[in-house]
Amino acid sequence: MPAANPSESSVLNVYGKLFLSEFIGTALLIAAGVSIVILDFGVGSPVATLLPDAGVRRLITGFLFGVIGGSIAVSPVGKASGAYINPVVTLAFWVKRKITGGHALGYFLAQLGGGLLGALPLLLWGEMGKSVEFGATFPGPGYGAWLACFGEIVTTFCLIVGVFIFIGRRRLRPYTPMLFPFLYAAMVYIEAPVSGTSTNPARSLGPSVISGDWHEWWVYWIGPLLGTFLALGVHQFSPLKRFEIRVAKLYHFEHDPHGVFGLRKPE
Repeated sequence: MPAANPSESSVLNVYGKLFLSEFIGTALLIAAGVSIVILDFGVGSPVATLLPDAGVRRLITGFLFGVIGGSIAVSPVGKASGAYINPVVTLAFWVKRKITGGHALGYFLAQLGGGLLGALPLLLWGEMGKSVEFGATFPGPGYGAWLACFGEIVTTFCLIVGVFIFIGRRRLRPYTPMLFPFLYAAMVYIEAPVSGTSTNPARSLGPSVISGDWHEWWVYWIGPLLGTFLALGVHQFSPLKRFEIRVAKLYHFEHDPHGVFGLRKPE
């Protein structure tokens, strides 16, 4: 059998590292981030006794979830993959033509696989985890699927616009990971009673699989997708267009040795 072309082998190695890093990053986000949800809201958790106000716990949960996402972005995993850890972030950068279709497809699969793997450790929470369906996202009581879908549209829109604003300005760009704790603290505090504030199909997929509860699952695909396309449209056809997307990473912007994140030359 003939040996692979050296250049082809190099490309496979590059993308293999990117996909593996994205898989690991997404798994870490789900395992650690959703564990915080279980700890703060699971039946029998001491946190509810210490902090009986559910709003305060939502605020803390969102902030810590954002801290985990931001930490993944600045970690070696984020340096390698860009730390999208969310299929709709991948979609946004692909539509902006900052990554190729093959790159995007590999990330979609890595993120969904990471979401599934990252959900497995949640089973260790036992009855406490089971009491909140292992952190699965569902429409809140009294709101219904369509209002939950609207909530996902709005929160995902805020996520994508926020990312574009930060990485679209050179002075803001280094602070991009710091956006997520404050953004998710606000969004989870305000919107979580409506939909659970997923904004990420991979985040919703894993807990739904291990809990076995899939009701209204479509909300957590359609809502984030529509929110992303709305954000892309607003960015393209409004004054926000001045926030030009030059590089498709959330940190380590100088690290693009193979030119796969859109940064072809130094700014």
